[in-house]
Amino acid sequence: MEPLLLITHAEAGNSDALGEALEVIGERTSVEVAETSNPGELDSVLHRAGSRPIVVAGGDGSLHAVVAQLHRRNDLRGKVLGLLPLGTGNDFARTVGLPTDPVEAAHALLAAEPRPMDLIVDELGEVVVNNVHAGTSALAAKHGATWKERLGPFGLGLVGYPLGAARAALNPSSVRLRVEVDGVVVADVDKNLLMVAVGNGATVGGGAPVTPEADPEDGKADVMVSFATGPLARLGYAVDLVRGAHPERRDVVYLRGERVSVSGDEFWISADGETSGPERRRTWHVEPAAYSLLVPRQDA
Repeated sequence: MEPLLLITHAEAGNSDALGEALEVIGERTSVEVAETSNPGELDSVLHRAGSRPIVVAGGDGSLHAVVAQLHRRNDLRGKVLGLLPLGTGNDFARTVGLPTDPVEAAHALLAAEPRPMDLIVDELGEVVVNNVHAGTSALAAKHGATWKERLGPFGLGLVGYPLGAARAALNPSSVRLRVEVDGVVVADVDKNLLMVAVGNGATVGGGAPVTPEADPEDGKADVMVSFATGPLARLGYAVDLVRGAHPERRDVVYLRGERVSVSGDEFWISADGETSGPERRRTWHVEPAAYSLLVPRQDA
């Protein structure tokens, strides 16, 4: 296997797990480990990557940071990336079939093959690697990030999203939004909705299958719009969401498209775990095969 550049965040935890994974990889190839703590350092590391595959040690946020920086540099296409799951949720790793155990993932990387991955990009040039969603779920992510930060030092970061979801559920909000997919209106401002999700990956928050049929290799984004705004409807939706059965609900619209526009009331956005807003309008489009990712061979 050719030499690798492995990027990790200087303040990331799981140093023991990273060390064990590096021992596995180091038996087969040489690895340069680069710690970064800010975008400037990351840009400098990427500048010297050359043609080497770049392995990101972290979760969805870490992969997002590297992909976003390469995209800004117009240096993403043709790059081969790898992912060593060391994050809290590791949702994109789940989608592409990577083990979430770091040592098992290291073994999988050594036998992996590069496969083309789609990327979701908004009108501002911001990227989405895994999933972007708006509405009550984004508020849950906003609250969950606070709990994740508080509980992370105790190894309980994964419960942050459920706690954030519980807080959002205590004071649920609905919004009136117009959602267009490839120019077709699938929701309009005359009707309240609970949330809308645009997925390149299947899950968020450590395994919640918001867009369960999403495939980052099919050239399309999966779009899920929930109109479950009443108390009983929200409860039923939450139960079905856990099972991944919500696309079959009558108050849910689920479809695929290449371009998605959301506008209307002010809404919050959670993209790859980072919350922003409030917004009044945002449009995303799919860039097919934007980069390559090392994933387990399909015949393995």
